[in-house]
This record gives sequence, structure tokens and C-alpha cells, in this order.
Amino acid sequence: MKSTFRFRLLVFFVFANSSALFSQWVQTNGPNGAIINTLFINGTNLFAVIDSNGIYRSTDTDPRWVPVNEGLTTTSIHCLGQSGTYLFAGSFGGGAFRSSNNATSWTAVNTGMTGTNVLSFAFSGIKIFAGTNDGVFLSTDNGMSWSSVDSGLTNRIVHTLVISNTNIFAVTADGLFLSTNSGTSWTPMNADFGGYSHYITSLAAITQDGGGTTLFCATLGDNFLSTDNGSHWSAINDLKNYKVRSFSVSSNGASGTNVFAGAWGGVFLSTDNGTHWTLINTGLTSSTVNAVGTNGSKLYAATNGGVFLSTNNGSNWNSMNKGMMNTEVLSLAANGNTLVAGTFYAGISLSTDNGMNWTPINGGLQMYIASDLAFSGKNLFAEAVGGVFRSTDNGTSWTLIDSGLTNPSVSSILVNGTDLFVGTLGYEGGGGVFRSTNNGTNWAPVNTGLTSGVILSLAKSGTNIYAGTDAGVFRSSNDGTTWTATNSGLTDNAVYTLTANGSNLLAGTYHDYLFLSTDNGSNWSAVMTGKRISCFAVDGMDIFAGTDAGVFHSSNNGVNWTAVNTGLADTAIGSLAITSTDLFAGTSGNGVWRRPLSELITGIENNNNKIPLRFALDQNFPNPFNPSTVIIYQLPIYSFVTLIIYDMLGREVRTLVKESQGSGNHSVTFSDSNLPSGVYFYRLEAGTFTETKKLVLIR
Repeated sequence: MKSTFRFRLLVFFVFANSSALFSQWVQTNGPNGAIINTLFINGTNLFAVIDSNGIYRSTDTDPRWVPVNEGLTTTSIHCLGQSGTYLFAGSFGGGAFRSSNNATSWTAVNTGMTGTNVLSFAFSGIKIFAGTNDGVFLSTDNGMSWSSVDSGLTNRIVHTLVISNTNIFAVTADGLFLSTNSGTSWTPMNADFGGYSHYITSLAAITQDGGGTTLFCATLGDNFLSTDNGSHWSAINDLKNYKVRSFSVSSNGASGTNVFAGAWGGVFLSTDNGTHWTLINTGLTSSTVNAVGTNGSKLYAATNGGVFLSTNNGSNWNSMNKGMMNTEVLSLAANGNTLVAGTFYAGISLSTDNGMNWTPINGGLQMYIASDLAFSGKNLFAEAVGGVFRSTDNGTSWTLIDSGLTNPSVSSILVNGTDLFVGTLGYEGGGGVFRSTNNGTNWAPVNTGLTSGVILSLAKSGTNIYAGTDAGVFRSSNDGTTWTATNSGLTDNAVYTLTANGSNLLAGTYHDYLFLSTDNGSNWSAVMTGKRISCFAVDGMDIFAGTDAGVFHSSNNGVNWTAVNTGLADTAIGSLAITSTDLFAGTSGNGVWRRPLSELITGIENNNNKIPLRFALDQNFPNPFNPSTVIIYQLPIYSFVTLIIYDMLGREVRTLVKESQGSGNHSVTFSDSNLPSGVYFYRLEAGTFTETKKLVLIR
């Protein structure tokens, strides 16, 4: 199983087909995609905020995305806006920034502003309003100076500002407030929200072709609209249970106005001013939509899989992610010189030219989180949300293959000759190992002797198959018909990743141990500690391990290890794969990197293996868990921290932390008696650091 790591540093390299460049790791050109939090349209320019990597710009004449962060003291950007010839950016920790040259460079403009987290902007003529973590501020001189305008607000954290005619609306943790006098005073407007006034997630004012204005308000419960400037609100039934993040409007010619809603569930269209809505997701590789925007006939969607464009009112979508190499790569697989990469939200991509070009191959996938991949002859198998998928045409089309597979929570795939094995996470029974003898057309459980149905990893060597579980390692010498525990000396039994090379086995475990067995698993000894092992790749006697501290190499079957990280900007490695000439590494948020095997095997660098103090997110323990688990993380500096639990569809389940915290080790216990068994994700954001890991709840 491939573990998820997220640790992002903004570094770009030029990729060229020249051996002179390969004295170190080089970033390939993809896969393309990223988590896009914010979109802003300015004429022929489109700006996107890529998670914690700052602001990127794309133009009509050059659609490739390029970073535009010069002058920003932080890349944690929350909002963008425009006043006259100036662009404004609101940040976490750095306040407000202004650009007079189309984002080529930025200057801090915070005089008089006491809030360092700028969460929203609103513009009216020469008046600029900023919602911050310390109230609302007004500037009438293009941001050069600010004054507080928040009398009457009962909560000073203002995450949304909207102007409708002469009214200004502010959303805080205490609900919705209205000002009719440019912010001098504020009045609460929460009567019709049915208990959800403290949970408003977005607000928008939409002006129709006829000149009327409709207010749209999204909460964690229902979504609402108002046609009388917020005095009264009515629920939008078609959007019930969807977490709406953004609204936008465009003209529909003689037919009137189209209103679009971006939600965690996709993009929705209303042609009757918000009364009825239709889902329009064809072509989107991620249904987690964080923002929508329109520019003439162009409709844009910012998703967890990148930016998408529709020119037919959302009937079809096409990705526009060229140059956006900020994907989290969960899995890699190689077949000759064909390389495929599975990502978190951006689906699966294929390259046949050593990463120079990548092509999305997602036809038929139900969801676009692919955490394991495997080739078997002309067949390509993928573990994605929904189970196991098979492609016979290099990913052009995919088919779900689940006949007999009673547990769709697949953690790992193993090809062994003509047999195919998958490991599943056996919550509520029905888990364990399944085998197919006909390329996945039918499956049967093969679990005799296994004392755990929670399979975390699979490996093979000769006639032996190995399963890493939360109860140690098991070996089968008869194609999975029976299993025997092989754990002598294995002091940590949660085995997340396995590889085999002859009679030698390597096991990466929960408590950051790497164990070696030289006798087919009968006995184990620790050979590395302090590194979270996520994956392996084997080339003869040479073994490579991907960790949260980079890539390590062993030339003696795992006895000794040396770091090989020169040039690797993102050292949180989630996947490795070997082609005939190169080693490829999938990172936590900077796509796929490449390095020649000849250099790695014959010219290993002398690196300092000491891990510096840094942000870190540990794997929860215990995992799987019931009823509670502990999440531990480290902060090297004082930071604003959010720690959120998500389900497999990317929907927010629980916010565990949302506050500023000091440096040091922190822990939080997560327990929820109402959640069903299953796989969940927990995501930590602290300053510019973001990382996501998987946890499993078993009832």
C-alpha cells in the first residue's frame, strides 16, 4: 500500500532531454493538476491559488501556469481581488499585498490593519473592505492605509464579505451581519437559517440580466437564497446536503441568466434564478469544486484536481493544467518505458517519454484517487475509490472488476504470474486477501491462516507471497490457499509496505522502522529507524526506499542504506518505479521526479542523513482504530493550524484543530461514535505546510 505524504516546497526545474542535467533529481513535466483553492479572473488573465504554493497565472495567449509570488512573504493565500489597476491578495500570516503590474511582483500594504490573516475582500468604487481575523478594515487609498469598521460585530473573525448595491454583508462565526453605512455599524441577519447561522461557508450576490439581485448563502446544513437583500431566506432544496463553496453567474442570451454553484459534489447549474439545480460534471476529474467563475462564454472550475474550462455552460469540461505540476502522487507503475502515475484527486496519467509529457487516462473511473497501480502483460490494474479497475488499452478506458470482491476497500494489488491478488481493509468483516485467476473477472477470498483481515501491503518472491497486516507478516507458498505468520523479531506488527528480493524481505512499519529478513520472513532485524517507509523499488541487488525524508539506496539487499536526494525539492516520497534506465519518485505535492539508475548505482552521493527540524504529521495510532485514535504533529515555529477529517469523497467530517499554536509536539484524540466504518483522511495545514494521511475506522 502506498502511504500518503504531503510536504510542499516551491522549486521549479527545467526538464530537458540532456544527460548533462541528470547529475541530480529532475522534476518531470507532470502529472498536471493541483488542489486549487481560489480563482480570480482579470480580463485575459486567470489567477489560481494552488493550495499552499501561492499564486499562479495563466493567460489566453499562454495557457501554461506560472508562479507569480515575488514579494509575497507567505504563499498561504486565501483571497484575490481587484480595484482599478491594482490586484490585491489576502494571506494567512502576512496580511494584505498589492500588485500594480499584473502580479509580476507584490508589496505588503498593511498600515493600520491589525489582522494578519486576510480572509476576504470586497470592492465598491474607491472603497476596499478587508475581512480579517481581527474584524473588518476599510481603505480609500488603494490599500496604503486601513481603518477598523466593525462596530456591532460580535465575532471579529470575518471570512466572507459581499457587497450588494449599497449593502455590505459580513460572514463571521456568529453568522451573517449587514451594514448599510460602509461598515460603520453592523446588524445580525440570522433569523431564517434554522440553526445554521454559525456554519455559513459561502455567500454571493448575483445580479440578473433584468437588474434584480439574489443573495445565495451556503451553510454546513441547508443552502439558502434571498431576493429582498437578506431580510428573508428560503432553502434551496436541490442543493441540500452539498457543501457549496462558490457561486457565479453568466448570461444565457435571450433565455436569461445561468447561475453556477461549485460544491463538494461538483458543479451545479440553475437556469431559474436558483430554484432548481442540475449537476454538470462531465469531464471533471474531481468532484470537489472549491470555486467557480465566468468570463463571457467561459466557465471555470477550481477543483482538487486542478482548473477546468467549459465553453458550453458546463455540458463538458476540459482540464487546463499545463505547467501545474503540484500533484500528490500516490502510486507509480512501469512497463518497459511506459510509466503511469496515480494521484490524489487528479486521477491517473501516462507518460511514454520519461515524463516529458503526461496524458490523463481516466475514462470510466468513478473517482479520481488512485493509490495503487500494477501491470500484467497488456492489462493495467488500478486501485481507486470503488474497488479495482482494469484497462486493456493503456488507460484509455477502465472497467470496474468486482465480481466476488466483497470488500471494495482495496489497499494493494499484486501480480503473480497469471494470478492477481488484492489486499483489502477488513472492517466489519469481508476483508483480507482476494485472488483472481482470470485477470480480475472473478475474485475469491484466500484467507485461511490469516488472523487479520486488514491487509496493508502485498509482495512476492519466487513461489512465496507475503501479506503485511496490522498483525504482522504472513507467508503463503501455495498461491494464497493457506497463510503462516512469520513475525519472529518483528517488534512492530503494523506492516505498511513490503518488498521481496530472493529470500530477502523488507518491511516498513508504523513506528518508523525498517526490518530485514534474510530467510523468507522466518526472522527479522531492524536495519533503519526514524524514517517513515512508504514504498520500495528493486533493481537486482539494488533496493530503493521512499520515505518521508527522501529516497534511500541499498546495494547489499537492505543491510546498509544511503540517502540519494540531491536536487530533490520534495523529500516526502509516496511512490517509486523503475524503468529500463531510470528511477522515478512520486512526491507529496510536486509531481514525479526522475534520476538515471546508472548514476544512482555507480555514483551514490555522500549525503548528510540527519533530518532537520521541520513540520511533520505522524500516522495516527492505533490505525485501524475503534473507538478513538491519536494524531500527533510537530511545529517548528508558531503557526495557525487546521486539522480536518475528510471522508473518501473529500467531504469534511470533523474539524479537530483551528487555532494558532506554539512550536513543539502536539497531539489530538479523534473519536466519533456516529461515523460508519471505512477509510478516512486527515489533513494538517500549518503555515505553508500541508500534509494528508489515511486512517481506518473499524466498528
